[in-house]
Amino acid sequence: MKTLFLFTSLFVGILASAQYWQQQVKYEMNIAMDVQHHTFTGYQRIEYTNNSPDTLRIVFYHLYYNAFQPGSMMDARSKNIIDPDRRIGGRISELADEEIGYHRIKKLKQDGSELHSHEFGTILKVFLNKPLPPGGQTVLEMDFESQVPKQIRRTGRDNIEGIEYSMSQWYPKLVEYDQDGWNAIPYIAREYHGVWGDFNVKITIDSAYTLAGTGILQNANEIGKGYSVQTQKNQSDKRTWHFRAENVHDFVWAADPDYLHSSKVTDGGVTLHFFYQNDTAIIRNWEALPEYAARCFDLMEKMVGKYPYSSYSIIQAGDGGMEYPMATLILGNGKLPGLIGVTVHESIHSWFQGVLANNEGKYPWMDEGFNTYYDNLVMDSLFGIKDLFPQEGNYRSYFKLVEKGLYEPLSTHSDHFKTNRAYGVAAYSMGCILLNQLGYIVGQEVLHHSIKHYYEDWQFRHPEPRDFKRIVERESGIQLDWYFNYFIQTTKKVDYSVESIQKNGKTSTILLKNNGDFPLPVDLKITTVDGRVYLYNIPLRMMYGNKENDMGIPFIQCAEWKWTDPEYSLNVDIPRKEIAVIEFDPLKRTMDLARRNNVYPRQKEE
Repeated sequence: MKTLFLFTSLFVGILASAQYWQQQVKYEMNIAMDVQHHTFTGYQRIEYTNNSPDTLRIVFYHLYYNAFQPGSMMDARSKNIIDPDRRIGGRISELADEEIGYHRIKKLKQDGSELHSHEFGTILKVFLNKPLPPGGQTVLEMDFESQVPKQIRRTGRDNIEGIEYSMSQWYPKLVEYDQDGWNAIPYIAREYHGVWGDFNVKITIDSAYTLAGTGILQNANEIGKGYSVQTQKNQSDKRTWHFRAENVHDFVWAADPDYLHSSKVTDGGVTLHFFYQNDTAIIRNWEALPEYAARCFDLMEKMVGKYPYSSYSIIQAGDGGMEYPMATLILGNGKLPGLIGVTVHESIHSWFQGVLANNEGKYPWMDEGFNTYYDNLVMDSLFGIKDLFPQEGNYRSYFKLVEKGLYEPLSTHSDHFKTNRAYGVAAYSMGCILLNQLGYIVGQEVLHHSIKHYYEDWQFRHPEPRDFKRIVERESGIQLDWYFNYFIQTTKKVDYSVESIQKNGKTSTILLKNNGDFPLPVDLKITTVDGRVYLYNIPLRMMYGNKENDMGIPFIQCAEWKWTDPEYSLNVDIPRKEIAVIEFDPLKRTMDLARRNNVYPRQKEE
């Protein structure tokens, strides 16, 4: 039995560590652009390392450009959803042949031998000639031709601000394989997931163009422009731009003849590059932007952790804003506050999407929501707002969605929400609320320490919700299975009320009630008629612990509330006649749907 026990323990340990393996890729790409016809030819070589415990007999590629064709799944989804993205609408179905996007795979080889493949819209399924065993490596080579679509969503040519090329989701991209298998998800217009690896990319294009993108430009002196000195526009001349990026999961670039370029180094040593149109209407704003962007990076390094790359590019080339490793594409016109706002939001993605890179098809809230939480903190700091409730707007979005009957659980896949509005609230607002309400449960300082450790421990590893949960449990000493289950898997609602107060000699008895079906611990604030303040904390029994203080303020600790009990009586050593106001959740961090009954005596409705 002892031998069996040791073997079983060893086997379980191996499985526990094996689930966190990461596949690895090395991309080499040579691209030749034809700017007259908006097409390019490409050669791609991928050295693929299988770090999984499985033998692979197939691989998949994303062919994102194929979404921009009439009849595609993106086209159908946009025309049939009740609240289509106005940037898409029915525009894909109206594209002419020379305006659509496509990838045409000419040759595909494994270790020199040609491969058989089958195309499914935006997904290419490839059958390997030689199975790839655990720990094995193989080389996949591809020749392809692509047409850049007219920009409709993120990628494409001729965007609304006049940028000629916004090259995101532009190359056949190897699909990620993880503990759940292949993430071969059709492109419907949401977020992305990719394999960690290195990119070595050479792009040959007319010399009139300045390029910006992921990674570090290797030949700035050789091309003689863009990052140093502008040359004369000569459409007959060609330049090859050579970029390298290490340990990233995607590669983006943009090109325009009129780009201006500037840079600024942050206090942490990160070089920020800025690319924007030579337009007098916007130059002043873009000249002011670097100071705010640098302060954003410095704040995030203090609050979350070190940005691990040496550079980051902020590029006017978006249809809004979209994050990529070491770069973002954003709209660049408009007023300075809006430009700062979109830059801050997209830059903060460098920590959550760029470095942690959870699967955003499954858990968009782990990126967008965590981003939104820190976005509000950074903007508050940049502009000295000092808002007591910086996340309040996200709660309003949740309340309105519930009121409309459109709320869906966070476990819904990004592409399968019934409405774009429900996806937006789930991804942005609910991830933010999950953090803010978690700070209410474990204490804000504990939450922020937990996020720092989460960022440090899970860099370049595609974390999942359980990984974040376990770190917060470790830091707080509180069990949180119940919280993550209720929040992610259900649509249960929070509604606590202060029902009454009874005189009990020199003490008072306060009756609290849980009217909802989402249990939470209770923070209760009692203010006396002469202005004294008392704070009480009532933990849930299933937390098996409690927060010791919150924002440096200690609580009077109370007996646990069993979630099966709809009511709770709290005895306080304050005479009834001295109590002026009793308030549940005074900092408004819970997603309580009926806040009016959180206060006793009841406040009149405005």
